[in-house]
Amino acid sequence: MQKTKTWQGSSKRRKNTAFFLFVFLGMLSAFGPLVTDMYLPSLPAMTSYFLTGPSMVQLGITFSMLGLAAGQIVFGPLSDKYGRRAPLLLSMALYLLATLACIWSPTIEIFVSLRFVQGIAAAGGIVISRSIATDKFKGENLTKALAIIAAINGIAPIAAPVIGGIILQVSTWRGIFVVLFVLGLILTGFCVHFNESLSTTKRSRVPLLKTLGLFKTVFCKRKYMYCVLQLSCAMGILFSYIAASPFIVQEHYGYSAFAFSLVFAVNAIALGVGTSMPVRFKRPETCVSYSCLGMLAGSVLTAVALWMQAPFYVFEGLLIALLFATGMSFTATTSIAMLEAKDQAGTASALIGASGFLLGSIVSPIVGLGNILVSTGLTFIVCSLLAGVGWMLALRVNQPETQSGNCVTI
Repeated sequence: MQKTKTWQGSSKRRKNTAFFLFVFLGMLSAFGPLVTDMYLPSLPAMTSYFLTGPSMVQLGITFSMLGLAAGQIVFGPLSDKYGRRAPLLLSMALYLLATLACIWSPTIEIFVSLRFVQGIAAAGGIVISRSIATDKFKGENLTKALAIIAAINGIAPIAAPVIGGIILQVSTWRGIFVVLFVLGLILTGFCVHFNESLSTTKRSRVPLLKTLGLFKTVFCKRKYMYCVLQLSCAMGILFSYIAASPFIVQEHYGYSAFAFSLVFAVNAIALGVGTSMPVRFKRPETCVSYSCLGMLAGSVLTAVALWMQAPFYVFEGLLIALLFATGMSFTATTSIAMLEAKDQAGTASALIGASGFLLGSIVSPIVGLGNILVSTGLTFIVCSLLAGVGWMLALRVNQPETQSGNCVTI
């Protein structure tokens, strides 16, 4: 692909510069994690406001993650059929309405339900951002674009609680959702300016009611499916960390909420640096192999440190290494998977995102079972082992398989 400083879509009214696209895609990819995690510091205050227990308030997290998973299944195929711009605008309109309703929720039950809707709407940005990158970039340029998306998408879930904590210093939990609403308005403006990236000739001709059938095509791409398994398990490590770290850092090691925010920030940097590493490798496959080895070693050592109740600096150092290795996997595996299913980029992106958030919704409560130090360490090890198995299977596939008889179910 010839390098150029401007990228033109199907519309002739405007041109989207490379800088605009990178900013736009970064904001889209960060949107879902911000919606999910920014209000985490406000959970105690919301418990008092709604006169309910912590478990009921925490359902807002679970339902938003389920919404993010379900929404990607919906918006992925829609973007393959109707282009990227129209589904984006639809998702943003739904998001703005759901966020306003969250602000004025009279009961916790209504709030939790609206969080599910909010998650579905925010999912459009995540899934379509990867699809736009696949439309616009090829080869090494695609890897670089996905590196930016993965870096932001990896940092956002960790940085979001820090941002929410800052907002709570000057406002209430409602202030966090006001900020989320304003971010939605800004992103809607970007969507209006965005030029369609998928030409009508490349769109799916499948009838609307049969769009979910597009998943059958990507299910039959064995290497893609094994990459999804690897990537989802890597995401499982991240979500396990997010769910367990407040209790480990604050309750077990006895640090304050402010100190916990600083630890979150340091770990976000480690994850972000890891997501930028694939561009230094000639082949993304090499990067994933190193990542899987790093995740397995990091998971085992971190688990041992937790079980032996090692000093905090030992645990934190090992965790930084684990998150660094995990971040390497996000970018490289996504690049490989999207190239394997580039003809159904929207659907392929949907399955990648939905699988990650679905596994996240499963492992998040698991780390809280029994002794959190033991369960967190075990979850790290199991996720890293499954990620390694997925990648080993992917390496055995030399050519993508597309016939129904060769479909893979994982």
